[in-house]
Amino acid sequence: MNIALIGYGKMGKAIEKIAEERGHAISVICNSALSVNLADFSDVDVAIEFTEPALAVSHIKFCTEKNIPIVVGTTGWNNDLVAVSELIKRHQGKLLHASNFSIGVNIFFEINKKLAQLMQPNSEYKLTVEETHHIQKKDAPSGTGISIADDILSNNSNYSTWKVGKENIPNVEAREFSLVAYRKPDVPGTHKVTYESDIDKIEIIHEAHNRKGFALGAVIAAEFLAQQESGVYQMNDVLNF
Repeated sequence: MNIALIGYGKMGKAIEKIAEERGHAISVICNSALSVNLADFSDVDVAIEFTEPALAVSHIKFCTEKNIPIVVGTTGWNNDLVAVSELIKRHQGKLLHASNFSIGVNIFFEINKKLAQLMQPNSEYKLTVEETHHIQKKDAPSGTGISIADDILSNNSNYSTWKVGKENIPNVEAREFSLVAYRKPDVPGTHKVTYESDIDKIEIIHEAHNRKGFALGAVIAAEFLAQQESGVYQMNDVLNF
């Protein structure tokens, strides 16, 4: 499979290594020095996009109009998802987007949903969601943190909203919880959900040791998308959750 990399930072380089190990070829690399509009996509089977929120939608539009399936790891553009979905439908395109491509994180998502359901009858527990990423991470909270928080809202009616919290400032109103985003040097990504009462504490944590899990998931997603009919997909489709 010939893959176009749109974005060639640390994630792009990690994806390149994994893709080649799995027998794929990187046929196009787009970055600040070579925009998608100037690159040759004639031999591309699927694109993988990790750039920034302001560019993601235009990259999706570019690939869709060229009939190239695109996997998008950029977060922070979900306000445009309805319009993008309509574009995909109109052009019979293929899009797979995710807040996080790590298989471990996606398993964590499912555990988080189940735990939220189990905790609903136990309202004496106070809930906090925390995430830590590297200081170059542009969005705070991240798409992964937002997914975790939104999944809790969908599975536990004790809460009606979440707000961005600050370190050591846990005060929240009734029926809301805090999502605290930390940014520290050289941290691939850690996410923690904590339910704590006066009696005990229940905690689930996912800690990435490096970017390999994210890169592997993105390549697996590209392999999956290339074989699908037109539509908009997510990682739960890839993993059959």
